[in-house]
Amino acid sequence: MDTTKVGHFPPSKRYGLILHGVILLVLGGISGYGFLNLTRAEVGPSFVVYLLMALLAFAPMPFFGYRAYALFKADYYIDRDSLAMLWGLRVEDIPLTDIEWVRPATDLSHPLALPRFRLPGSVLGTRRHPDLGLVEFIASSSRNLILIATAKRIFAISPRDPAALVRTFARATELGSLTPAEPKSVYPSFIVTQAWESPAARFLWMSGFLLNLGLVVWVSILIPSLERVPFGFDAFGKPNDITSSARLILLPLISSLMFVTGLTGGLYFYRWENTRPLSFIIWLSSMVCAVLFLVAVLFLVTTPL
Repeated sequence: MDTTKVGHFPPSKRYGLILHGVILLVLGGISGYGFLNLTRAEVGPSFVVYLLMALLAFAPMPFFGYRAYALFKADYYIDRDSLAMLWGLRVEDIPLTDIEWVRPATDLSHPLALPRFRLPGSVLGTRRHPDLGLVEFIASSSRNLILIATAKRIFAISPRDPAALVRTFARATELGSLTPAEPKSVYPSFIVTQAWESPAARFLWMSGFLLNLGLVVWVSILIPSLERVPFGFDAFGKPNDITSSARLILLPLISSLMFVTGLTGGLYFYRWENTRPLSFIIWLSSMVCAVLFLVAVLFLVTTPL
């Protein structure tokens, strides 16, 4: 998209970012509380409760974290060639010649059904309308929605100043296109699919996953068979912090967290050709970390008390 003479119409972000930040803090606090008590609990019902608490609170954090990131990066642009919608890794760039009409959602005779799972700052998904057909929402708010119609799909967006966007679109179409634009549609899943086609990426992903899975299974077998393990050493390499074997569960959890973080970070850099080598370095590092955690568990359980 040509960035000269661009109309820039970002969505409202403040309330959505605050809400997602609060959700992440609450989930992080619950997960941290569970992990902290997990290190102190003996093997038994309380150990299982703290483990489930930590994992269930942590599981949705990447989802809300990505939605917060997507909202932070969200924007809408119009120039004389195209209208672009940017939402995290989601990119929709539509040539102005492909747009049939732009109008407020309030003009519809039948109300527009909103996505079932939505939060302020994250009104995303698709719904079917009796008159329009499939409508894709790329919006931060359910108020002041603007509909953009193409031959294939209707998009619902929420610029902070919808009237200005409509005026700019009308002016851009009157001026005419300078250069024929090509439609572009990128989904987050497209990055994963594209990376999966690389044999090196598949090997690193599957190796890291299997190593972490093996670490979880091994530690789960070790914990009931051991009473105490060393979790600290003095300057001469002798154990000085003998604790419950339940603390071993921290190692596969930390390793898995690092693997997921590395996988996500690598996908972020894989979007551009010039940074793809960095993606492979990150994925290789995640796999090596899993190997080091396996060695750490072996060292702890074989160290004489």
